[in-house]
Amino acid sequence: MLSWEYPPHVEGGMGRHVAELCPALVEQNVEVHVITPIAEVGSTITEVASVNEDNGITVHRVFAPQIGSNADIYTRAVAVNKVIEDYTHQLTCKKNGLIHVHDWLTSFSGITLKNSLSCPLVTTIHATERGRSRGHVNNDLQRSIENAERDLISQSSQIIVCSHYMFNEVKQFFNSPVSKLTIVPNGVNIEDLSDKPSQDLTAFRAKYAAPDEAIVFSVVRLVYEKGIHVLLQATQRILAENPKTRIIIAGKGPETSHLKQQAQILGIANRVNFVGFISDEERDLIFRVADCAVFPSLYEPFGIVALEAMALGCPIVVSDVGGFSEVVKHKETGITTYPNDANSVAWGILYSLTHREWAKESAIKARQAVEELFNWNRIAGLTIDFYKKVLNK
Repeated sequence: MLSWEYPPHVEGGMGRHVAELCPALVEQNVEVHVITPIAEVGSTITEVASVNEDNGITVHRVFAPQIGSNADIYTRAVAVNKVIEDYTHQLTCKKNGLIHVHDWLTSFSGITLKNSLSCPLVTTIHATERGRSRGHVNNDLQRSIENAERDLISQSSQIIVCSHYMFNEVKQFFNSPVSKLTIVPNGVNIEDLSDKPSQDLTAFRAKYAAPDEAIVFSVVRLVYEKGIHVLLQATQRILAENPKTRIIIAGKGPETSHLKQQAQILGIANRVNFVGFISDEERDLIFRVADCAVFPSLYEPFGIVALEAMALGCPIVVSDVGGFSEVVKHKETGITTYPNDANSVAWGILYSLTHREWAKESAIKARQAVEELFNWNRIAGLTIDFYKKVLNK
């Protein structure tokens, strides 16, 4: 398994997916080696990688080369992949083994190793550059990334996508044969997420809001496609109808300063808390005390964070886009709203805040759906079936 992210370095859904899939594979008797870069170090290093056991997984943390801070992500990825490639050549690919790459960031080493080690190469496409830009590729960096995606898809024996939405996106953007694509959804660790915590969370809730304030929570990477700017626009209408509402936004990203400035311009900064990066434990506690969680994405291949909110019994409001459309059933397991529409987002949040009994019932149904369809034991089984299909060919 080649992955750009692995704990403790996890920034998004891809890293979380790999971190939770691998232990589930091990539980079903798959031997897993994860090869992942760690933070950049000096060029004069004495070791190539740090190897250790983690929940039955052999994790190879390869030291990344020192690259200038101004280097773009594509340049960094090419340099890091060379180190991964050189290191992995020292390992032995077993006769019944394969290489599994996640997105383009480790594609260069994956393709090279496939050819040199004669191992099948499979790929999970979590998102595409063109999809993130809503169908457009606008500059040289984006074109380079898309070319890497195209080469990876071409070179892969088989491809996993997380939703029907991504199935159609990969087929359309890359003219990929349908026979090459398999849908395996993302999941969450149900056993780690309980909607009935034993501790009293009154004091914890008071850190974020007054007792008579409703909490609307969103935790995302602060990039344009996550639609937080739409949530801020919606907040004006929300406050007009429900003044005692507190908007909690967790996460970091390149849009942070712009979004804070937007809140100031809209005159809502005193009702919006940007709390930055928070731990998984803190995130889960906020889900438990929040009146609803909102994810107003413009582009969302799947959306693991929505599953986490559902598993924790938090009513959710999501954009009717991508994987969200397949995970959330409108007015059954949550509310879906028109994408990039502040009035629709405001309506969805206000509906959840004013229909309390419905919100509780929808949260129960949502958790049941997660338990049945999106548990890692089931998803690991589907992944193993996929591996067998590849190896049998």
